[in-house]
Amino acid sequence: MADNQNVAAGAATTALDERVPTVIVDDVHLIYRVYGAGAPTPGSPVAALKRLVSREPARPTLRQVHAVKGVSFTAYRGEAVGLIGSNGSGKSTLLRAMAGLMPVNRGAIYTQGQPSLLGVNATLLGDLSGERNAMLGCLAMGMSPERAKSKVPQIITFSGINERGDFSSLPMRTYSSGMAARLRFAISAARNHEIMLIDEALATGDSRFRRRSEKRIRELRANAGTVFLVSHSIGSIRDTCERSIWLESGQIRMDGPTDEVTAAYEEYMARQ
Repeated sequence: MADNQNVAAGAATTALDERVPTVIVDDVHLIYRVYGAGAPTPGSPVAALKRLVSREPARPTLRQVHAVKGVSFTAYRGEAVGLIGSNGSGKSTLLRAMAGLMPVNRGAIYTQGQPSLLGVNATLLGDLSGERNAMLGCLAMGMSPERAKSKVPQIITFSGINERGDFSSLPMRTYSSGMAARLRFAISAARNHEIMLIDEALATGDSRFRRRSEKRIRELRANAGTVFLVSHSIGSIRDTCERSIWLESGQIRMDGPTDEVTAAYEEYMARQ
């Protein structure tokens, strides 16, 4: 019996040792500045006109927002981590910092691999067709022209933009916001990512699109990727992520198994 226990303990230790960290967030603080309510942006025509009329020097009112306050955690290869929290809790700000799009004021973020941020506001070219945008997106992700061309039909099918007509040949500016967001997700999901950061993209489609998206996230994890998902849909978090981090007022309130974290979050929100 003792030998069996030792073997089991050794196997558990080996499994733990094989966990490869891909993202380390170490005591991160993120602060950004916003202009006060009603204050025109310095250098804008409105600000210039106001100075001319009042003959007063510009006194821009600035406010600092401490969006993330001392957050620390480690994510591992093959994990899907949900980020939940009420509006303004710092979820999207933290994703932007992890993607390298926002400087860290204090602390540090270390990544093993290149994070790819997918948000519903990713830029595509409005005057080009969906097919052309898909082609350019694949090329921008480093695919060869031949591979990119072969991926375009799969991207269009995945996005579902042709389910009610041949929209893929129309300019992107004719798309609804939901269609455009689904196409952005489909383009980004066309290749494997070492670290994929998804900001509310799964909230833009119907149940069929969400099922396809959740399946694709599981495939990315199976290919040794790490996925972070920000979503107000607790159902999507439960279906996709085995671990969740609850941010509130820029701080981690809970980090653990998704079922436990989401249950505590829903109870908290019900009391508000």
